[in-house]
Amino acid sequence: MMNEELEILMALENVENHEVVDIPRDVHVYRNGFRVSDKKFIKNYRLSKDLATNLINLLNPLLNQREHLSALRTEEKVLIALNFFATGSYQANVGNSKYLGVSQSTVTRCVEEITEALNRPEMFNRFIKFPQNMNELNQLRIRFHRKYGMPGIIGCIDGTHVAIVPPRNDPEHPEHIYVNRKNYHSLNVQLVCDENMQILHVNARFPGSSHDSYIWRNSNIEPILRNMYDRGIEGYFLLGDSGYPLRPWLLTPLAHPQNEEEERYNETHRSARSTIERCNGLLKMRFRCLSKHRVLHYTPRKASRIINACIVLHNMCIINNVELPQDGDDVQVINEDENDIFEDNNQVNPHLLDGRRIQRRVINYFR
Repeated sequence: MMNEELEILMALENVENHEVVDIPRDVHVYRNGFRVSDKKFIKNYRLSKDLATNLINLLNPLLNQREHLSALRTEEKVLIALNFFATGSYQANVGNSKYLGVSQSTVTRCVEEITEALNRPEMFNRFIKFPQNMNELNQLRIRFHRKYGMPGIIGCIDGTHVAIVPPRNDPEHPEHIYVNRKNYHSLNVQLVCDENMQILHVNARFPGSSHDSYIWRNSNIEPILRNMYDRGIEGYFLLGDSGYPLRPWLLTPLAHPQNEEEERYNETHRSARSTIERCNGLLKMRFRCLSKHRVLHYTPRKASRIINACIVLHNMCIINNVELPQDGDDVQVINEDENDIFEDNNQVNPHLLDGRRIQRRVINYFR
């Protein structure tokens, strides 16, 4: 049993989450970016000044540094990219910002360079981490239980669509597979978050026509949780909506609750699972380039990496308690990601039966 637990711990530690200095005080370096008020800075860049300074320090060793005087400094590149992520505006408008004053082509290069740096393992794996050992899983389970009163939760899962321009036809990735059920082109992004809306895992590689359950079956977290269960470690599960399959490691709501404890189970499930819905909304309001109203004008691969970059920044904001600015012009995010009810097609699936048993155990907790 000890060897099996060690194997599970090693597997958790190896979960791959995605494909894969002193700051000068010269005002000319910042092009006035840091000279605005704290409130205005957060509105423009979504990070606080202190957090942006920390980000600059972290990214500085990862960026291509050029010798000639006309090259932009790391500080400027970061602010330009942050402004694009925050506003989602067409790049010419970002380039014409009175705080930065650079061309659209420069904005494009900065967005791409900062995006790639945020996708580097040094950054991505630092800020987007699924629990890597049993102690971290247990701590997560305790925090969820304290907040929502349901035992066993280690995260909430859902998919959210990020709009992209119609991609050029590729034999391996034809344009039509990116059209989702709402009839626009998108990536269907699978997210798992904790009780505080910090994102633990992201998979932004699937086209908009992909169902949440399909993305989950092809996730690198699903086999880890399944393997834990198969080796006798029960009571650790994600919460998902009815678009996911009921399993011992992923609990879904009851379609037709029959009594008071089943009603309580559904209500608690709904309350806890709303964390991921609020997380999706917060992510898109904070970084409006991900909003349906601000279509990403990039290839699916580049759009995927921009999504990853925004999630790194989102987690930095959550960790450092940076609040979303209360702007009158912020776009209201509407939940458009309803799922069809997942059906197991009446197949006799041992894991489905075990899922019902675990679900019943949790329901009985509410008696």
